[in-house]
Amino acid sequence: MQLQKLPTVGPKTAQRLAFFMLTLPDFETNQIAEAIMEVKKHLSDCNICGTITDINPCHICSNPRRDQQIICVVEQSDDLWAIERTETHKGLYHVLGGVLSPLDGIGPDSLRMSDLFKRVHNNNVKEVILATNWDTEGQATALFLTQQLEKYPVSVTRIAYGIPVGGDLEYIDEVTLAKALEGRRAM
Repeated sequence: MQLQKLPTVGPKTAQRLAFFMLTLPDFETNQIAEAIMEVKKHLSDCNICGTITDINPCHICSNPRRDQQIICVVEQSDDLWAIERTETHKGLYHVLGGVLSPLDGIGPDSLRMSDLFKRVHNNNVKEVILATNWDTEGQATALFLTQQLEKYPVSVTRIAYGIPVGGDLEYIDEVTLAKALEGRRAM
C-alpha cells in the first residue's frame, strides 16, 4: 500500500487513512491529490544549501543578515527547520541529503559532501557545525566530515550531547535543541 511509504505510517495507520479517504467525496480526494502534485511541482532543492524551497536560492541563503562564515551541516531539510525553530543559529546551512551507510550503498559520493567542501573552500567559512543525528550512521558521517575538513582552515564543532542517542532532530523540542547548539564542542 502506497500510504505506508509515508514517514511514521505503519500498516494500521495506512489502513485507517485508506478507509477514511474512501468516505470522502470525490472532490475532496481530488483536492488532496492535487495538493500533493502542486507541492512536488513548485518545490525544489536550494542550489546552495540543498534544502527544500520555493525560491532559489532559499530564504536563508539569500538573507544578507545571516553569518556567512558559519555553516551548520544537517542530514535532511526537516533537521534544518528543527534548528531554525530554535532561533539560535544565525549562520547558513548545508543539507547532506542523508548519511553514510555502506550497508545501504550510500557513500560520500551519494551525498552532497563535495558541495560542502567547495563552499568551505570558496567562501571563507570559519566554522562548520556538524548537526547529524546521534545514531551510528550520523556519528560515522560526522567523523568522516571531520577528517575531510581537516584540510581546510576551519573550526569543526559538533552539537552537544543534549540530543538523545538515536534521536532524530526533527522530534527534539526547541529548548533541548537550542542547548545542544550552545554546548557544541570541537571535534
